[in-house]
Amino acid sequence: MRAALFDVFGTVVDWRGGVMREVSASFRRRGIGGVDAGRFADAWRRRYSPAMEEVRSGRHPFVPLDLLHLENLRDTLAGFGIGPDGWPEEELETLNRAWHRLDPWPDAVEGLGRMKAGLVIAPLSNGNVSLLLDMAKRAGLPWDAILGAEVVRAYKPSPDAYLKTAALLGLPPGDIVMVAAHNGDLSAARRCGMRTAFVPRRTEHGPGQVTDLEPLEDWDFVAPDFVELARQLAA
Repeated sequence: MRAALFDVFGTVVDWRGGVMREVSASFRRRGIGGVDAGRFADAWRRRYSPAMEEVRSGRHPFVPLDLLHLENLRDTLAGFGIGPDGWPEEELETLNRAWHRLDPWPDAVEGLGRMKAGLVIAPLSNGNVSLLLDMAKRAGLPWDAILGAEVVRAYKPSPDAYLKTAALLGLPPGDIVMVAAHNGDLSAARRCGMRTAFVPRRTEHGPGQVTDLEPLEDWDFVAPDFVELARQLAA
């Protein structure tokens, strides 16, 4: 293997904890009470896959994930009866950029650093370039490159997301391992000829998570965290 590509939201960073933090701060500033930040974060995230499916199907033109997140934020606020009418555009943009300010899982930075010693490492994320750059600078993620949906103009799990990214690296898919906490992402990568590594994040969706707790296929690598995955990949 010559490169490792990574799902980011949920695999490298704790999106739910970060969004909850930002939602709580935003609602405090606006004097909004009685809204559970976890429920709001989950509701916002539930719009993520359907919004991308609209793009994959051709019903919605391709736009960066920041714009899909903003559309979804407006709809989520409306669903909770707290906006977006009356919200200054600047405040909506600040809250929407919560996705730029997510914290890495405790093992992520160390594990990425160890993998970087022997492999090209990069995100293969649905996030747009500015989002991933901001996140990397804040969290200290040592990527060799920023790749993903905006670069190849295809959202996972479309085959183009994987195959065009491999082509950008000048590598056959078989020389790449896709790392994710989501069985579906790995299944799509495997169909494109990539090798696969599953690292479960059992609290990605909070303490009551019921999905992606275990590998559902015979992935090439299974590890409890990035540090152990780095050891396996170097073996």
